[in-house]
This record gives sequence, structure tokens and C-alpha cells, in this order.
Amino acid sequence: MKFGYREICLEHDTGSRHPESPDRLRAIRQTLEDSEDVTYVAAEAASEAEVRDVHDEAYVESVRQFCANGGGNWDADTVAVEATWDAAMASAGLAAWAAEAALDGANGAQTPFALGRPPGHHAVGDDAMGFCFVNNVAVAAERALTERDVDRVAILDWDVHHGNGTQDIFYDRGDVYYASIHEEGLYPGTGDISETGEGPGEGTTLNVPFPPGCGDADYRSVFDVIVEPEFEAFDPDLLLVSAGFDAHEQDPISRMLVSTGGYGMLTERLATLADRIDAPLAFVLEGGYGLETLSAGVREVQDVLSGKDPEPVEGDPGEDGRNVRDALIYQGFGAQ
Repeated sequence: MKFGYREICLEHDTGSRHPESPDRLRAIRQTLEDSEDVTYVAAEAASEAEVRDVHDEAYVESVRQFCANGGGNWDADTVAVEATWDAAMASAGLAAWAAEAALDGANGAQTPFALGRPPGHHAVGDDAMGFCFVNNVAVAAERALTERDVDRVAILDWDVHHGNGTQDIFYDRGDVYYASIHEEGLYPGTGDISETGEGPGEGTTLNVPFPPGCGDADYRSVFDVIVEPEFEAFDPDLLLVSAGFDAHEQDPISRMLVSTGGYGMLTERLATLADRIDAPLAFVLEGGYGLETLSAGVREVQDVLSGKDPEPVEGDPGEDGRNVRDALIYQGFGAQ
């Protein structure tokens, strides 16, 4: 794969006890060392104008000034140092690069994956939260819509936490379809099935709030029956993935049961869908806080896109997973 990466992202220092640490990127790179299909691209940082396209101008200036003054605790979870501003701009630029590279034809083993931090999907239009300052995938989607021949973008967020920021930014727009599969009740507490968009965006927000304990078969079922037909009907010109790996069965801060092979299954299905609907595919790193499971998940995505067959997912979805899927069908989502 082509991985977007900038050393400045390591300088966003959250402290020795914070789960979102520079070691996340170091672990990923170490795991990818022996792969022959890996190249790294040091893409340019996003511009302030691009960030203001998805965030309020006053908020952007307040973050820039907060970092220039040395940073500190924006809130209980979201920490900055002086270098955080440059890291956040670099991370957003890497996400935008991934979208651009996909639109320029990078696919298969060369599918772009932005390895930036801080992550982005919790950053709302006018505030930082949940370790996130700039909504990277939103910057990427907006650049594609503004600067390329792109009319519609679909975003699948498989991070275990609901991407409230991405939903917030695009909630009333019909040109971005945001779909999130996440753990019900986990931070930030948003992402209910009833949240489906408003105004021109009505019907272009899809939330799949799985109860704790759901795993590969539940994800496979909801992707096949709900997400895939929704995206196919939306007919996007670009498909972006907010790729967090914290739904892994061994991640320290969630209670979901997705295996490393489960991420491979989702990747294979996404690649097949992207090819069928002629929508370039790109990945943007979000969460994942077990270093081994995070790096194994990224490696699994890379291996599957380089030609590895994912492990078959055995069994049927559990009762909890079926109930969520069927509730979405009842609301009119998915294959009818």
C-alpha cells in the first residue's frame, strides 16, 4: 500500500499515560517493515483554508493559538503541546492526500492509507474532543468535493466509537453519506439509529450501534445487508474509510469482538464494492489502542489489498447483531 506518513505526527506528545500516543504510529511502521508492497509518502500539510472549510474560523484560530501558547488540556481527554498544531495540519493533509491519490488511480496493492495523528472523527465543527482537533476525513472529503470532479463521497467509519464530529459536519448535506458501525453507549454517547440526517442530508447518515460483544459475523451481516446496498444506491464518486481498530477483541478500551481477520473481511468487501461501483477507495487512521492489535489490523488491510484472501467468517450473527440489523431494515435502510 501507499501509506501517508509524516514524522511531525510523532511530536504530538500526549504524555506517557495517554492511550493515543506516538507509539501507535511506531508500532504500525515496525509491523510493516518486512512488507515488500509498502511505500511512504510525506504529503503536504492541509492549509488553514481547507480546515476552515469544515471547521468554524474562530475555532481554528483558537486551536492554533492554544498550541502556540504551549498547549495543555483542552478537555479531560484531549491534550495538546506546541507541536500539536503542525501535527494536526499534517494529519489532515495526509487524509486529503489519500483521497487525492485514490482519485488519481491508486488502487489494489497501492491503495492509499493515511497514517496521521492526532485522529479526527470526534472533532466537531466548533470544538475539539476525544483526542481529536481537526476532522481529517472531513477535510479529505471536502477537498475532493471542492477541487476534483466529485459530486458525492461515502464514508464508512468502523472505529468502535461513533464519529460524532464527521456526522455533525455533514449531517445536513446530501453530498456525503456517513455510515458508522460502533459500540452502543461508548464515548461519546451519540450515534443512535434514529440519527439519520436532516434537511438535504436526510437519509444520508446511517448509524449501526452494536451492543457490546458483537463480532465478525455481526459486522459481515450488517455490511452485506445494510451498508453495501446503501452505498451502492448513493453511488459515490469516492469511498473513504475512517479506520479505527479499537473494535478488536483484544483492544483495551472496548468490549467488541472483531478479530484481525474480521478487518480483512471488511476490507475485501469494501474493495469489491468500490470496484463494482467505480468509487476509488482510501483509508484514514482513527483509533486503536492496543499496539499489537492496531498494527496487526493495519497489516491485515495492507495484506488483503495486496492479494491475500481474508479468513472466512464462520457462523451467523448473534441475537444482538440481528436485532440491530433488523431495526435498520424496519427503518428502511439496506436491502428491501
